[in-house]
Amino acid sequence: MIENDPIFFAVPLFYIFIAIELYISYKENLDNFEQKDSWASIAMGFGSAFTGTVMKFVFLAIFYFLYQYRLFDIGWQWWAWLLLFFADDFSFYWHHRMSHQVRILWAAHINHHSSQKYNLTTALRQSWTELFYKYCFWLWLPLLGFHPIMIMIMTSFSLIYQFFLHTELVRKLPAPIEFIFNTPSHHRVHHAVNIQYLDRNHGGVLIIWDRLFGTFIAEDEKDAPVYGITNNINTFNPFKIATHEFTNIWTDVQKTSTWRNKLRYLVMPPGWSHNGPNRTSKYLQEQAKKKEA
Repeated sequence: MIENDPIFFAVPLFYIFIAIELYISYKENLDNFEQKDSWASIAMGFGSAFTGTVMKFVFLAIFYFLYQYRLFDIGWQWWAWLLLFFADDFSFYWHHRMSHQVRILWAAHINHHSSQKYNLTTALRQSWTELFYKYCFWLWLPLLGFHPIMIMIMTSFSLIYQFFLHTELVRKLPAPIEFIFNTPSHHRVHHAVNIQYLDRNHGGVLIIWDRLFGTFIAEDEKDAPVYGITNNINTFNPFKIATHEFTNIWTDVQKTSTWRNKLRYLVMPPGWSHNGPNRTSKYLQEQAKKKEA
């Protein structure tokens, strides 16, 4: 299965483009690379490849089990791939959005946002734990009638596309492309900690879901994205990058004696507190709007 995964064939291409971006950044004297940060991202990528391979086998087995009870025999026709493209991207949008709005899921996803640099190596800073739940958002697809192998192939092509979004070298693309597709400009917003940019632009290949569900915001050239997380961890240790938010949750859970609040620290948005200042993105954005008014 590994040797047939499109990502397996794309890996050499990833490193070629990283080398090109690094060369251009050096020639243009840009401050978008940091050696230790990039190596940390690459190390995270290797760890994610291991857990990802294991969990793909697990979920592939689950998909095959569900496929027995499919509603339709969709098959492998060209139009099936077209339908699957939209269904896969729709699934990714909700997986990604929930990974920002449910704290225990955010604990798995946060490492991808932890770099304070933004370049193609950042795309490799993938989670070691996100794959344990990610494909739950795709369970409806084999039940609908999409073949499990088709689903896995489509998710891989989506990730390959998303790799190229992690760059500052590509500015805004022609308006029709920016309107329909996720672009480097849109994804820079997603990785930014500027208050108005928090929890925006969750799309994978398409940006239309963000436009439909109210999570889209365009990059403002007057307000350059600042990258990282709201409380930067300032470490290049892959194990700390992978686990620090789980540690933070455990610390917060111990602050309260009620089981209701303990559970809420797992399922409420990041920044929620039972007795402290509200630091959720929604609250911060509301406060920023009040100040502007």
